Amino acid sequence: MEALDSALMAARAQFAITISFHIVLAAFTIGLANFLLVLEALWLKSRREIYLDVYRYWLKVFALNVAVGTASGLILEYQFGLNWSRLAVQAGDILGPLMFYEVLAAFFLEAGFLGIMLFGLKKVGPRLHFFATGAVAMGSLISAFWILSASSWMHTPAGYSMTADGRFLAEDWWAIIFNPSFPYRLTHMILAALLGSATLVAGASAWQLLKTSHNPRARLQLSMALWTVVVLTPVQILVGDLHGEHTLKVQPQKVAAIEGSWTRPPPGAGEPLRLFGWPDMSERRNHWEVAIPRIGSLYLRHDLSGTIAALDEFAPGDIPPVPPVFFAFRLMVGLGLMMFAQGIVSLVLRCRKRLYIARGWLWSCVLMAPAGFVAMISGWTVTEVGRQPFTVYGLLRTADSVSRVSREQVMASTWVILLFYGLVFGIGLWVLMRVLREPPRRGEPGPQPSLPDETGQT
Repeated sequence: MEALDSALMAARAQFAITISFHIVLAAFTIGLANFLLVLEALWLKSRREIYLDVYRYWLKVFALNVAVGTASGLILEYQFGLNWSRLAVQAGDILGPLMFYEVLAAFFLEAGFLGIMLFGLKKVGPRLHFFATGAVAMGSLISAFWILSASSWMHTPAGYSMTADGRFLAEDWWAIIFNPSFPYRLTHMILAALLGSATLVAGASAWQLLKTSHNPRARLQLSMALWTVVVLTPVQILVGDLHGEHTLKVQPQKVAAIEGSWTRPPPGAGEPLRLFGWPDMSERRNHWEVAIPRIGSLYLRHDLSGTIAALDEFAPGDIPPVPPVFFAFRLMVGLGLMMFAQGIVSLVLRCRKRLYIARGWLWSCVLMAPAGFVAMISGWTVTEVGRQPFTVYGLLRTADSVSRVSREQVMASTWVILLFYGLVFGIGLWVLMRVLREPPRRGEPGPQPSLPDETGQT
């Protein structure tokens, strides 16, 4: 049993490493693809060269991101087959088709039209090229649709039956795909991808404006990114609240771990907002807790006296690891509030016509560049670690999902993966920093359009 636990923790650690790298690249693909779609639409509508220059600039970053993301995706599939074969056996009849549809979307739409995006503007004409950009953007969203459907089904399984040996069989594909948590998680993830991309674009643009404050293309990038933050951050807060309400219904242990609530408060006392604490799993309490009375009830129950199920009301073997869930949630919320403040400050500076020249503000945007993606990884930690000790919530435990591999095998493959990631991501990051250190310029190198002449021919 000890050997199994050791191999299980090693496999979980390897999965956390591989997914953490890949999820950022996948999210950046979604955000950049839709950013490029908007830029090309604005260029087609206005014929202003500035939009095409910025499009060609970020198209290079998009191509780099897709290349590195493909490599990380292959590693993710490898470790899944190596470490989680028992999950594949038990739930493969449901998860297999969902993953297959994701691969179809990724390769037939994203990969199929990427070549036209990169090299076909002069060959196929602006409108057909715009269709290709739209197909890639749609492919990234469809990929997210199927991945989130599969992941959400593992959180809120529906539409299935089980065999005598514990295998899941599909009975209602509509219920499987649109399982109860799927709408919340899909919306939350898409918004996180767009916001993460926006803060990164804003940070890169701010860095460029610190060196060349009058570059109109860097100003355009910064403006568009900050408008995205302004519009989507309040929406994300609302969606997060709805997602939290639903999680409280279907996974109350997770919410109790998020709140660090070990015992239910007395009737009428309400749930406190625990700003800080150090959850102790062995003593089942928080050390150095700093809390505001009743405020937790306000966002959990939307009143000042409601309570939630506490951790001592569940079987000890069904409680997730509390410290990582507790701290990751606070990091996610803290960064989300900082992004909300970033949007508000940008509106004030925009009104004062200092958005592009206030150096302290630009430095803050540079520092906030990774905030969206760090918040997204923190949210993923809350969601997935908070589901433990189950892979299929309430039905299949993680200990029963891991392959029969030794800890030594898993650790050896983990070191190989880290070496591969260090090489691929190191080169990718070096190239990315070389691209982003200079702002887009007039006549940015890239695919050149073949515009129609007065007769309408190209």
